[in-house]
Amino acid sequence: MTKSLQTPVFGRLALIGIGLIGSSIARVARARNLAGHIAIYSRSAETIARAGELQLGDSYSTDPAEAARDADCIIICVPVGASTQIARAIAPHLKPGAIVSDVGSVKRAVIEQIQPHLPDNVHFIPAHPVAGTEKSGPDAGFETLFDNRWCILTPLPETDQQAIETLSRFWSACGANMEQMDADHHDLVLAITSHLPHLIAYNIVGTANDLETVTQSEVMKYSAGGFRDFTRLAASDPTMWRDVCLHNKDALLEMLARFSEDLSALQRAIRWSKGDELFDLFTHTRGIRRAIIDAGQEVDLPDFGRQAGKPGSDEKRDALK
Repeated sequence: MTKSLQTPVFGRLALIGIGLIGSSIARVARARNLAGHIAIYSRSAETIARAGELQLGDSYSTDPAEAARDADCIIICVPVGASTQIARAIAPHLKPGAIVSDVGSVKRAVIEQIQPHLPDNVHFIPAHPVAGTEKSGPDAGFETLFDNRWCILTPLPETDQQAIETLSRFWSACGANMEQMDADHHDLVLAITSHLPHLIAYNIVGTANDLETVTQSEVMKYSAGGFRDFTRLAASDPTMWRDVCLHNKDALLEMLARFSEDLSALQRAIRWSKGDELFDLFTHTRGIRRAIIDAGQEVDLPDFGRQAGKPGSDEKRDALK
């Protein structure tokens, strides 16, 4: 659903990075009049040129400081590992009272990398819009990416409440449902709901590729059996997911340990033909799937709601990054 505002939330919005998330923010901000001016940064001249061709912003730069100068809100949309470099570059040029935020799926590491470099006269509010697809680059974004998805804010205890409300208003106007939580709790929640599933997908696709008894043509031919959906996750941006693993290490290792224990229990149930245990597990997990659909975070269609042959169906129906 499109939400329009008479008055922009921000006079000048700076997007530091213009991949899937950044370009989607640019599109929705333009379509719904959320910013008077959209300044875009990318370190790649080619990417900046493409963003200009797509008319995603009003000004374009390969210098993050130039994009951030005089902005009322700066949203950092780069891989987590680049956060420190960006914070150092923009800090001396930030407007007093500006809101600095991000879109990373790891929050504690982002806080540790960005906060020490920011001046005291700006408001730093880490954020995570829990939405995405496996695609990347300025062409990948679309206006409705955030509709009925969650955006989690992890503000620090001393953060100005009015600044939090302003950023929340912006994300709500982008279509998102708002939530606040502690950064460490966020990282644990996302480790199980997003980061671990991606790691499992990368591993399963790698295992299939290494099997000597199954040919590549057979993998492609019979991928509709479930393998295809793992390849969708495993096609996600390698740089982003490398940084997620390195910067959410503790939570991920905890979830991997628990997953390994549960996998061993499943292995034993299969080995000893414990049909009742298998049936109970599959019944329980089917109920979780139904709850996700009922919560409006997926559609009740085959193939996870993706309809082959419909342009854009992956982007519009996908849920978690």
